[in-house]
Amino acid sequence: MSDRFAAPLPGGIGVSRLRVYDTVAPDGLVGGTPHVHLCCTEGYVVTDGEGAVQTLTTAGFRETPLRPGAVVWFEPGTVHRLVNGGGLTIVVLMQNSGLPEAGDAVLTFPPDVLADPAAYAAAAALPDGGAPGADVRAAYRRRDLAVTGFQALRSGGPTALAAFHAAAVALRQPLLARWRQRWAAGAGRAATGTGVHLDALERGDARHLGEAGVYAVDEPIERGRLGMCGLLDTYPAAS
Repeated sequence: MSDRFAAPLPGGIGVSRLRVYDTVAPDGLVGGTPHVHLCCTEGYVVTDGEGAVQTLTTAGFRETPLRPGAVVWFEPGTVHRLVNGGGLTIVVLMQNSGLPEAGDAVLTFPPDVLADPAAYAAAAALPDGGAPGADVRAAYRRRDLAVTGFQALRSGGPTALAAFHAAAVALRQPLLARWRQRWAAGAGRAATGTGVHLDALERGDARHLGEAGVYAVDEPIERGRLGMCGLLDTYPAAS
């Protein structure tokens, strides 16, 4: 058995363990930073504690309870925010080899910040990129600014949400070529590989079954990285 990822996780997903922030935001709620993903679905498997995920889509605002055993997922365009009711710990499942933690995220900063790439980058920046041991107060500051924007989005209705989506796309457009490469090497490759296997099985060709491998990672490669919603224990995203 290998002690490292030598093959992608099923479907080219990414996995991390998240301990949701436990400090109070400007609206009096405890938890993480509201944000959106533009091309990735994300899922939560709750392993400990309790809380909720607040979501905002064109269908409106919703709050879904989170308790151990619950599984919740949402599609691109869903503004989401984790609320920590006490010890909330989650295994996060991410499309495209963990792209949501590698660029496919836009925080709900106020419109003037979203419209200025330099201002957005400054507001979103973390010391040492958020590496374990970095000052968590920077993560709280950007969380608090995003909560202010999220409150305005909730009160602004569909027009405000549409404007936010448009600003998010404009902000991230320079990164799309890189995202496409990650998709092609991960989820795209996994889907193509399944098609190749199905073709082989239809021919009665079992050669790929003799090439099977077993892989394992004993522990995260990082513990306590500053994330958008809390402290992350991260695993390698293989391709």
